[in-house]
Amino acid sequence: MYACSPRWPADWIREDDLAATLQSLAGKIQPAPGGEKTISVNHGLHFTGGEPFLNFELLCRAARMAKDLRIPSLFVETNCYWARSDRETREKLLELKDCGLAGILISINPFYLEYIPFERSQRAIRIAREVFGPNVVVYQLEYLRLFEQMGIRALLPIHEFLKLREGREFARNTEFFLNGRAPYAMEAFDLFPAYPAGRFFSAPCTPAFLRSWHNHFDNYGNFMPGYCGGLSLGDCRRLDRLLTDGIDLDARPILSYIIADNFEGLLAFAVQRGYRERPSGYLSKCHLCADIRKFLLQVEDFAELEPREFYDQLEAG
Repeated sequence: MYACSPRWPADWIREDDLAATLQSLAGKIQPAPGGEKTISVNHGLHFTGGEPFLNFELLCRAARMAKDLRIPSLFVETNCYWARSDRETREKLLELKDCGLAGILISINPFYLEYIPFERSQRAIRIAREVFGPNVVVYQLEYLRLFEQMGIRALLPIHEFLKLREGREFARNTEFFLNGRAPYAMEAFDLFPAYPAGRFFSAPCTPAFLRSWHNHFDNYGNFMPGYCGGLSLGDCRRLDRLLTDGIDLDARPILSYIIADNFEGLLAFAVQRGYRERPSGYLSKCHLCADIRKFLLQVEDFAELEPREFYDQLEAG
């Protein structure tokens, strides 16, 4: 979704930027329906990455800052690579709880299964439930059940998973966002059909581009809408000013097209600058959008196309 990978530079958020972002968000975050001490995927505030446990000390400091600012429903999202033993897992989770986290979201899917032994995910889930009680979210629960039914303990490369009937059926029928690097990576598996650009002109942006819930704020200071990697609405460290002044769409023409859901216009805008449709087609509207934006960044400097590193990683193997 955000083209994360080990190939990115380790650009950890600076503590002054972290403080400025959290201060901007304080008072604006809605708690989970069960209250500020509970968690929900689309409520509260979650720390993510990349993988936030790669810099555990920074994660702890971020949790303490957010707690001091009384930001509700705090949790962390992780792939559990670090859950190598019961002792290490319990120590880390207890420390995070002491720092102010209310819970944890554990990611389970075939992409992680290629690199993270499944037994670590199972260990993290078991111990997290001991530490955080009901404040443990497994996403996606369907994959957890499938991997357990398959008796998986260690690793399974995604190309092997997608050779299996269960793998192909689940990938087609489970929530799967074909955006960011995903559509480029999935082209090789002949799992999803590709279409010409015109097929997506009348398809609405899903999820909605502008919304008041589940937005992301990155380590470079970008306010990213929904699940749209590589797009910035502005500086999240100055959120009050952004909310007061609004977005200058004249200075951000690509945002203007996307906000208006005018992808026919966006394509024409890019074609005028030399873009050509992919002969192989596109797996989704997000695929079309990302491919156009990747091209436009090569020919002109657009303020809304941030962070630049996102586009460098889109077609990385």
